[in-house]
Amino acid sequence: METAYIKTPLGIAKITGDENGIAAISIADEGEVSVAIPAVLQEAVSQLNDYFEGKRSNFDFKLNPTGTEFQQKVWQGLLEIPFGKTLSYLDLSKKLGDVKAIRAVASANGKNPLWIVIPCHRVIGTDGSLTGYAGGLWRKKWLLEHENPTNQQSLF
Repeated sequence: METAYIKTPLGIAKITGDENGIAAISIADEGEVSVAIPAVLQEAVSQLNDYFEGKRSNFDFKLNPTGTEFQQKVWQGLLEIPFGKTLSYLDLSKKLGDVKAIRAVASANGKNPLWIVIPCHRVIGTDGSLTGYAGGLWRKKWLLEHENPTNQQSLF
């Protein structure tokens, strides 16, 4: 596995992957930025930079996250949430076929290894509120506003 660290408006992103795809992307408040980007990570780095510059609304590099069959199903459901849109945990559970699985869906959402790319930040509470986010609610708010910029008041 290769690793690279890049600066983003939300902190230092750690990108890990190999020729089979990107396995993980996470965020930290601080850290060293990579001087050289391994070849297998260059497309992911380029697309993430484009996203933050407002030039990209989807990602098409190869993904290779590790998770259970259920987690993979939830993550696939997250990938289907359109850019600039949100979905509640309840709606995601319904979409996946089991309204009673809402806690399991929320847990799988929280274990998402591919920050931003698998858009767990697009999942909100049934009442429209921002709910738990591993990267911090301020990052979730930033991402949602980045994806749905308005000239009006803030969404949250």
